[in-house]
Amino acid sequence: MKLIVAEDEKELAKALKRILEHSNYTVDTVYNGEDALYYIENGNYDAAILDIMMPKMDGIEVLKRIRKDGIKIPVIMLTAKSEVDDKVEGLDSGANDYLTKPFQTKELLARIRAMTRNLSENAVSSVLEFGNIKLDTASYEMYSENEKIRLANKEFQMMEMLMNSRKQPIPTEVFMEKIWGYDSDTDISVVWVYISYLRKKLQTLKADINIKASRNQGYMLEEMGKNK
Repeated sequence: MKLIVAEDEKELAKALKRILEHSNYTVDTVYNGEDALYYIENGNYDAAILDIMMPKMDGIEVLKRIRKDGIKIPVIMLTAKSEVDDKVEGLDSGANDYLTKPFQTKELLARIRAMTRNLSENAVSSVLEFGNIKLDTASYEMYSENEKIRLANKEFQMMEMLMNSRKQPIPTEVFMEKIWGYDSDTDISVVWVYISYLRKKLQTLKADINIKASRNQGYMLEEMGKNK
């Protein structure tokens, strides 16, 4: 399940990202309202966590804009304020839930589970397929008729992106931005390292697909033997 966290306190945003990823969510973080609006309008998120007090555009305005555009993803509003009027405005603008800072991590996780429960129950399928390989987005397992392997968090995120893009190359920079974050200090060579991990696991599963590197374009899945 993919979430976006919009929080201008960078240390808090990074902490939330670590906590949520540890709970097997895929997470993007942004630090102002304009970026939050752009990411939500152009991304494919299952839920959003929006701080109210953000630079460039506050969380309430972001919420109003996405609801006006017909984007119905569940939204939790975060704020340091506790006044009833602030909560009412957020809920009236289309928020699904509300948390006042500081809050307990387990409460945030419980509220995310509660507001996304219908998404899980109504999902047609949690399994992506390419060639003889299947990726279960609920269990993080990749499998074939031969074997089953549970992927680590970043391996799963990368494989999910490759499965969803099909035969369209994904640039290295896109992997870095979506998985490690656009402000990460991690060396870009880490993408190649994780591609190597995935290739070895595909070999273990006796996959009939491979991860192809296209010069100056990026990485994509291909069915082996079809391009020969």
